[in-house]
Amino acid sequence: MAASLAMMTLVSACGGPVASAPRLEPGTSPVPQKSAAVIDYPPFIGVLVDGEEHWCTASVVDSPRGNIVATAAHCVNQDDGAEPREISFAPGFSGEGVGKQPYGAWKVRSVQVDDRWQEQEDDPYDFAFLALEPDAQGRNVQEVVGAAALDWESGPDRQVTVVGYPESDHNPDNRPVTCTTDSRADKDLPGMVRMECAGFWNGTSGSPWLTDYRGPDRPGRLIAVLSGGDTDAESTAALFGSPARALYQRALKA
Repeated sequence: MAASLAMMTLVSACGGPVASAPRLEPGTSPVPQKSAAVIDYPPFIGVLVDGEEHWCTASVVDSPRGNIVATAAHCVNQDDGAEPREISFAPGFSGEGVGKQPYGAWKVRSVQVDDRWQEQEDDPYDFAFLALEPDAQGRNVQEVVGAAALDWESGPDRQVTVVGYPESDHNPDNRPVTCTTDSRADKDLPGMVRMECAGFWNGTSGSPWLTDYRGPDRPGRLIAVLSGGDTDAESTAALFGSPARALYQRALKA
């Protein structure tokens, strides 16, 4: 069902030191990491904002109209009795305090959350697709910042590049961090995948898990979004499959 817009309490993922990430040379692959590194790109990844407040990470995904972003369901699901919020997506966000929105912000038109998350907060369905309004110039977000392709049939054992925005307490410059590492099936949570990489604090919920990422002009394919973590050394994500694909189709029609 389409969810009303409100901020929920975020799930903490990993924690650890943050260093600077080098840019990839053409034709090279990311080197596996044990902790996240700050990064200045890619622009198709950003944050959810409400006025001067920002929380959670989201990313533009390829769509016919170019107006769909993916994030975690718990980032946008409605708390009982909570006041609905007007949410926008700010790609390429960075900077101290309220930060800068170099590409502007796109207002969220609709939120699609799986019924199983809406009713039971079932972890394997902790994903959401948001349809955005055009900007003041009539442009859809994908036209401006690009997008990642979607993969509905990925297995859990992959090398992934995860990009997200930790909360300002651990990231005062509000710069995104990235980690390339191996993912595997979560033995305790069927339908979920797990990675080990330090540096993903609150705020990184909704971060895209990308395969074959080679830089901002070759973002690869999105297979999951970050949901949470059991310890400060692990993060989990809801692996995309037929339920996520059906939800994406609902977002296209919204």
